Amino acid sequence: MPHLFKNLEIKNQTDTSADLFFYGDIVSDWWGAWQDEDQYPDAIKNFLNEQQGKDLNVYINSGGGSVFAGIAIYNMLRRHAQSNKVNVYVDGLAGSIASVIAFAGSNKPTIPSNAFLMIHNPWTSATGNAEELRKMADDLDQISTGIVNIYAEHLKEGVSIDTIKELMDKETWLNGAEASEYFDIETTDAKEYEAAVTDYAKIPEKVRKTMDSAKKNKDAADSAKKRDQIAKKRDQIKKITINNFTKGD
Repeated sequence: MPHLFKNLEIKNQTDTSADLFFYGDIVSDWWGAWQDEDQYPDAIKNFLNEQQGKDLNVYINSGGGSVFAGIAIYNMLRRHAQSNKVNVYVDGLAGSIASVIAFAGSNKPTIPSNAFLMIHNPWTSATGNAEELRKMADDLDQISTGIVNIYAEHLKEGVSIDTIKELMDKETWLNGAEASEYFDIETTDAKEYEAAVTDYAKIPEKVRKTMDSAKKNKDAADSAKKRDQIAKKRDQIKKITINNFTKGD
């Protein structure tokens, strides 16, 4: 079966720069990308191959997603930043693994005073016996160490990594001004924003109130859009299956 890639929209592309948006979930591959806004490593790899030698403006409004996909994207952007300028802007939320991507630039990320950085320990769902579940807990601790190692490279002077671990243990939401107390970031004046998060129930009340009005207006349109995307994806899979059957016949 041939590999399919979602079209990655490139905005404001010039001969010297391009814009990259993380405005959906971070997923492992094309099969998990149910919205055009979702991003995954293969799509970012192809994007960066086309933007070699160019500076990037990266915009984030994501509640996160796959840890390993996010770390892969972080490392790809860091490599690009070794020879090009990569500016990162948090428009609404850089949550969970998206908070790691926020630090992938060649400069400090910019977070407005009403945008948010959310950090927590990785989590998963699991089934199995007691031994298997204990191993899963150990594995999660190892994965958390990888995330902590990235945060440690971007701490504000005088901040201990143990402090960040405590914030992760509590799942902490930091607005731009608060985040600048712990991390090496630029804070700007408040901007209008709409945060995209995976677990809405965990959002603090102060953030939830800001999101509610925009969320109500967006839900109906998103529902119709997702139905259309699912139908298109099924059609693509059906065509591939038919073509492969015809060739095999």
